[in-house]
Amino acid sequence: MADITINLPHVLAEVEHHFKRYEIALTTNDTEVLDELFWHSPYTVRLGAGENLYGIEEIQAFRASRPAANLDRSLRNTVITTYGEEMAVCSTEFTRDNTSKIGRQQQTWIKFPQGWRIVAAHVSLMS
Repeated sequence: MADITINLPHVLAEVEHHFKRYEIALTTNDTEVLDELFWHSPYTVRLGAGENLYGIEEIQAFRASRPAANLDRSLRNTVITTYGEEMAVCSTEFTRDNTSKIGRQQQTWIKFPQGWRIVAAHVSLMS
């Protein structure tokens, strides 16, 4: 295995930028940006709090049909770790005003020629 440097500053800054873009797009229901940031592949997976989505087409259909209300949330305990120049994992917890449940989100990002894209995501809730 090649020597993989953890959290190269310029790579970490790139991923943090896209993670923030994702969060803004998610809470404003900007499906165009959300669609951009997911890898357009049948291999992309998003396991949600109430749905399992396999492939970009299922993810896009979910985004298109999702209610656009009450999307605001607060993040905490966000950890972004980059591995070399082309892979990152972003993990965070989130809370919403309308529930006492704690959400958890984890994304695996890969840098493709067209830029950073989410290749796998998981969202879950705990009491």
